[in-house]
Parts: sequence; structure tokens; C-alpha cells
Amino acid sequence: MGEPRKIQVRFFAVLREQAGVSALDWETEARTATDLYGELKAKRGLTFPAGLLRVSINERYATMDTPLQAGDRVVFIPPVAGG
Repeated sequence: MGEPRKIQVRFFAVLREQAGVSALDWETEARTATDLYGELKAKRGLTFPAGLLRVSINERYATMDTPLQAGDRVVFIPPVAGG
């Protein structure tokens, strides 16, 4: 993939419950948010489908294929059900 780099990751709602943490520093070779989520899904027990998530990178909404850089702050946001 590439050089390992540290990414800050935050989780909300069901993802926070599944990951067991609200935030973590993650060393990764992932090139995109999709790749990063795949790693986290495998290693942190996430079960939510990536295709239903929104992602924010450095406080801006982005697409899951946005390239990641060292030091990025990534937030995975599941859909919210209201009632």
C-alpha cells in the first residue's frame, strides 16, 4: 500500500459502541477512507457496511475514496434514525 502513517479516528453512535472507544490514533498504510474503514472493521469488530457511512476528513465532509495523509482527522458517521 504505502508508508505507515498516523491517522486520528473518531467514532459516533453505533460505531463507537462496536469499536469500544470514541477516538483512537491509528497507524495505517490505508490510502483512502474506504481502505481505513476496512482495516478498522477487521481489527475493531465493526459490522456497519462502509457504503452506508459518511466520512469527514479534517472537519470537512469527504468521499470514501478521498486520499488520506499523515495527521488527518477522520470521522466515520453512520446514518442516524430519527423518530
